[in-house]
Amino acid sequence: MALTPPLKDRPRVLVVGGGYVGLYVALRLQKKVASTGGIVTLVDPLPYMTYQPFLPEVAAGNIEARHAVVSHRQHLRQTELVQGRVTSIDHANRKAVVAPADGGEPFEVPYHEVVVAAGSITRTFPIKGLAENGIGLKTIEEAVALRNQVLEAIEAASTETDAAKRKRLLTFVVVGGGFAGIETITELEDMARTAARKNSRIDVNELRFVLVEAMGRIMPEVTKEQAEWVVEHLQSRNIEVLLNTSLDNAEGNHLKLINLPDKSLAQEFDTDTLIWTAGVQANPVVRSTDFPIDERGRVRVGADLRITGDDGPIPNAWAAGDVAAVPDLTGGGVGGFCVPNAQHALRQAKRLASNLWAARTGQPLVDYKHKNLGAVAGFGQWKGVANIMGLKLKGPLAWLAHRGYHGLAMPTYERKYRVISNWASSLFFGRDTTMLLDLDQPRAAFQAAASPKPKPAPASVAANPDAGSTGVGSLDKAAAKK
Repeated sequence: MALTPPLKDRPRVLVVGGGYVGLYVALRLQKKVASTGGIVTLVDPLPYMTYQPFLPEVAAGNIEARHAVVSHRQHLRQTELVQGRVTSIDHANRKAVVAPADGGEPFEVPYHEVVVAAGSITRTFPIKGLAENGIGLKTIEEAVALRNQVLEAIEAASTETDAAKRKRLLTFVVVGGGFAGIETITELEDMARTAARKNSRIDVNELRFVLVEAMGRIMPEVTKEQAEWVVEHLQSRNIEVLLNTSLDNAEGNHLKLINLPDKSLAQEFDTDTLIWTAGVQANPVVRSTDFPIDERGRVRVGADLRITGDDGPIPNAWAAGDVAAVPDLTGGGVGGFCVPNAQHALRQAKRLASNLWAARTGQPLVDYKHKNLGAVAGFGQWKGVANIMGLKLKGPLAWLAHRGYHGLAMPTYERKYRVISNWASSLFFGRDTTMLLDLDQPRAAFQAAASPKPKPAPASVAANPDAGSTGVGSLDKAAAKK
């Protein structure tokens, strides 16, 4: 074990993860804990929190990538920040092991209280070719890469003369028909059509978008009637919706789709853009702790957000968000637990921070109980669907509700202003369809300049190798004749 870096020697509240829960817990506790001589320490491999509902709009050019994230360093001024990944927690001895983000040697961090807020990761299945050819949409880096990939594919297709390659370049597939998948495919389709209209060598009708969903319906968060309307809306935009269909193989960018449940072949075709949005799972770091976890790999917690085992709450241990199995006291959650979404995570974080402080001061704890306000989704400019406390909306009103809700939910006033400014710019000037090339190899231009090819020999020298610019060779020959 490496030497511990110079961390502050104070009673520590260790926050594992800097997403929704981690950011808000640290924001609400940093001043209070500091006033008692303690310190809040947040550990995350990234220096920012990502507002994931905005990722489809980042991928589609409506929001600048940096505006969809919240800097830990800028907004957590009284929090001790460690850029790394917690790899294990030994709560019995109040120690966690942290692996630095730069690849350095792991070190131990002692703590007094711990908040497990490690969130979730993309859930995948052992499908051949998926890891090699697919891309998710869970991080800001994936959103930026996906945007450039779609725009580059359209540009490359515009000069491609091979019909099969051109078709492959202009085929875009999204696997997963939940909110993330629907918003992703509709935003990208909107951007792709805008980009294609600007390119005279591309016919918009050449674009092919395919949505693959294993279940018999999409978007379980809205009513069946609304889900059916969404399918009709997608089809009106020439987006193919394949229900009861699963991805079986993706090797060599050749997709094989099968029907469910009989697993007969449905379709097969080539694509260079395969996007996976088929769900999430709790961060597996919790399996390297001494906390109780459920059958889905989530930390078991009580309604007051204390980590709870068979013998009751575990002292000084808390958890919330996607990584925790939080009881849904309203009775509306799947299996009796809160669904993993931003709405619950933000509210659970605030309740957890309040309860943690209440426990310190001997005050009663309050159970987390939040009735789902509904769901909103944007499908591109002026298009969307919403179900807000029973009020069903679609079209422009739903789109406005989507932007209003998420604009308010975006953490910090500074970030709200930046996002709303992006939206205002898009309304006046349209989507930004500028692609940024070579982000994966930013030194390519410099390396080419710093390693020039050797200059070719002059034509006269190449024709008469004995001749020289000084005439020395000719004089030597004359002397030899004498």
